[in-house]
Amino acid sequence: MYAIVHERKGAALFQRKFFAGGAVFYDKDKCFYGQKQRWFSVLGLLKFSVLKSYYNAAWKEGVPNNMEGEGRLLGGLFVIGPKNRGVIVEYQEKEFGDVADLDVIKDAVKVIQK
Repeated sequence: MYAIVHERKGAALFQRKFFAGGAVFYDKDKCFYGQKQRWFSVLGLLKFSVLKSYYNAAWKEGVPNNMEGEGRLLGGLFVIGPKNRGVIVEYQEKEFGDVADLDVIKDAVKVIQK
């Protein structure tokens, strides 16, 4: 498993706390984020759903936020199969705190393991 990050700040903590055993790569030029990068607006940070996600992550789950760096670039998730299988699942974050359906990811991993 691999993770791609667009800034170094916080990457080591992410790897240690949430991605043990996986490799984390730094994408300085943000190539992995696509030709059309998806940026969240500053006003979007005031949405109730975003504030709720931040509260759940920061307070309930204990995910620290250093409030430094560029935090508006939206991410996503790919499940990529071996050899010529290509992308099995693609998920693009729509707003902060938005997460992929874990059942869909598990099903994709089962397909790869066959």
